[in-house]
Amino acid sequence: MPSTMGSTSRDDLSRAGGARAETASGTTDGTTAGSTNGGTTAGTAPPGDVPVRLLDEKGVRHPDPGLDRWLTDVDAGTDDARGALLALYEDMVVARRIDAEATALQRQGELALWPPLQGQEAAQVGSAAALRDDDFVFSSYREHAVARRRGVASVDLLRVWRGVTASGWDPYAVGMATPQVIIGAQALHGVGYALGIQADVERGVVAPGEGGTAAVVAYVGDGAMSQGDVNEAFVFAATWQVPLVLFCQNNQWAISEPVALQSAVPLVRRAWGFGVPGVRVDGNDVLAVLAVTREALHRARTGGGPTFVEAVTYRMGPHTTADDPTRYRDASELDVWAERDPIARLAAYLRAGGLLTGDDEVRVRAAADAVAAELRAGVVAIEDPPPLSVFDHVYAEPHPTVAAERAEHAAYLAGFADTGTTTTGTTTTDTTTSGEGADR
Repeated sequence: MPSTMGSTSRDDLSRAGGARAETASGTTDGTTAGSTNGGTTAGTAPPGDVPVRLLDEKGVRHPDPGLDRWLTDVDAGTDDARGALLALYEDMVVARRIDAEATALQRQGELALWPPLQGQEAAQVGSAAALRDDDFVFSSYREHAVARRRGVASVDLLRVWRGVTASGWDPYAVGMATPQVIIGAQALHGVGYALGIQADVERGVVAPGEGGTAAVVAYVGDGAMSQGDVNEAFVFAATWQVPLVLFCQNNQWAISEPVALQSAVPLVRRAWGFGVPGVRVDGNDVLAVLAVTREALHRARTGGGPTFVEAVTYRMGPHTTADDPTRYRDASELDVWAERDPIARLAAYLRAGGLLTGDDEVRVRAAADAVAAELRAGVVAIEDPPPLSVFDHVYAEPHPTVAAERAEHAAYLAGFADTGTTTTGTTTTDTTTSGEGADR
């Protein structure tokens, strides 16, 4: 039976304290200058519509007692705290460098496609840093920084985009499913996995550890909020009070569709309509994202049910490398959001506190370049898998239909081989082996 709704109030999630994300135009909704994002304007937006912020655009830290309690490890002023902050900074810098290298690889014909993440580094790194090893993640195709934080090798991020695998990594090894291309479907997958966690605990299969049970984070974008799957996920999550955080990166554009044309109100309000507590956070403030996600995960782990997080950020690049955003958005938007750059914001905060030195910056840049060089070498060296490996891992167990299709395709491939000769990728060995050792 579904458990009762948690006692968390709307006021708990939409704090009055702390600096709020005001734009250059004076609006408080975190959108571009002059935008109303569903009709909210300065002084009229409900408290929950104003994104929570701890670091302003200049990198100045503003206290918020309600959220600061989730940041004691990074606010402690110790060497460990400095290390944790520098790790957040380095992860963001490396993620952007991987993104740039992957874009270049696609332009040079080494990848079929690439979905850039530039501008969304804080939303991804901050939320991923809140996760435990036993948590599980379901993502879209853009959460590269989340995957890397979970332990996915950089080259494995690009395998699917090179067309040599159907996934890229073992989900159970890193606690993260491979990318979901069907918009919003991962929200339902997240609810299902969270129901499994809940059932295991109720049946005594798994005992909650210190800090509660494992939890699930499902990442979606603003465009996915218009999909039926996401709305169905809200219904199930609220009804069964599952340990789920539905994390929406509102990057303002669903390909060429601006968020203001998708929703007449800020997306966070939709969650409350389903009975799911929601919080809106400045998605370019890595500390606020970290705090909000930690709070939401704690609620999920301790029986408080699901939480919706709307991280207000911006997609600085194209939707994918097949997209030309100059056809539908004004360049002035980029200028406004460039002033809110998440990496520059954190760097300013760290420099002001003497936590980021010139030597640190040189080291981080060198580390990012090394990752990019390793990524390029690894991608170029990827070999094409045996053709029949496409039939591997369709199901967890052997299936007669798949076996028949494998045999049919093997016969088809054999028709291209000369009698007594072999052809790369179509040898007798390739067409008869199971291919279980092939790349995933």
